[in-house]
Amino acid sequence: MKLTHRAQHAEPFHALAFGERAAALEAAGHRVVKLSIGEPDFGAPPAVREAMRAVMDGRPLPYTPALGLPALRTAIAGFYRDRHGVEVDPARIAITTGASSALLLATAATTEPGDEVIIADPSYPCNRELVTSFGGTLVTVPTTAASRYQLDAASVEASWSERTNAVMIASPSNPTGTSIPFPELAAICDLARSRGAWRIVDEIYLELADPDRDGSPARSVLAADPAAVVIGSFSKYFGMTGWRLGWAVLPEPLVAPVERLAMHYFLSASTPAQYAALAAFTPESLALCEQRRLELVARRHLVLDGLAALGLPVPVRPDGAFYVYIDVSGTGLDAWTFCERALDSVHVALTPGRDFAAATADTHVRLSYAASADELTEGLSRLGTFLTSLG
Repeated sequence: MKLTHRAQHAEPFHALAFGERAAALEAAGHRVVKLSIGEPDFGAPPAVREAMRAVMDGRPLPYTPALGLPALRTAIAGFYRDRHGVEVDPARIAITTGASSALLLATAATTEPGDEVIIADPSYPCNRELVTSFGGTLVTVPTTAASRYQLDAASVEASWSERTNAVMIASPSNPTGTSIPFPELAAICDLARSRGAWRIVDEIYLELADPDRDGSPARSVLAADPAAVVIGSFSKYFGMTGWRLGWAVLPEPLVAPVERLAMHYFLSASTPAQYAALAAFTPESLALCEQRRLELVARRHLVLDGLAALGLPVPVRPDGAFYVYIDVSGTGLDAWTFCERALDSVHVALTPGRDFAAATADTHVRLSYAASADELTEGLSRLGTFLTSLG
């Protein structure tokens, strides 16, 4: 018997590995400050939790259609209309078991062996793994602080070849928390569309992005490119990580193929989670989520000020998500060793850049400020102790 190449060569997700090490320290009686995992501490809005209790009353909970509960697809379309001024036909929305499944379906429907997919370095590791799983060839584009660690139209064009089939974008990004300026995002999409390539845009942190200068919410790529494949999630803005619920907005030609793939891969997303998620779009839940976004902005300032005081530079200030990408090269340690020693000596869990990048793998560390302000303050204090021990 043999294992497939993809099973043997899939990279581990090091953020989870450091989480396991942190759990082992906790089991040994240590208090660990966990700044490694992108999981907001708020939890789901109360109305969502109450809706879940209500639906779990013993009633039958059969499968929904493969593309999801019609009422939830309509609610998401309404959210795009009311928040972003974008009209989306609910028939183009697929409800998935987390945004990860939406990315899986989008990649499965668009990537053939030999197709090239352009993606930024750094970027979320699972996106890269999906491309290679379906035989695609990754074209990772090293980015710098000057481009906010994001793709721009010039770098995409320079990386283009006759085999380019898609550009995969995340804005705001994990691990950097940075967004692509909207005119630049539109230019990337225009370039890819003019050359017949898919635009797969991960917007799972979009609702946590800073507003535009006029105070309006950060714009969805759909405002510039209605035919982009857009990935959304209930995990981050709505605080529903363990509920495993996401969605994809699909161009019309992908709707039927994705529906067929979803039938075979998943049947459907969780029925009770879908019913409960309807309550995420009530005025009360949306107001609460916006308060939480502002709390995350306050935490960002706390972390950036604290890191500056410690002499740990953040080359690009984040403007969304809940991550900072820290340059630790000045400490004399590579990023992996920095994270290992910070965890072992002062019990602060961080994530080394190896998960996300080649160019900054050894120099940068991701810190998640999804933890409470008290935890962040404690973590910064411990990092100060750690840095002092390094001399």
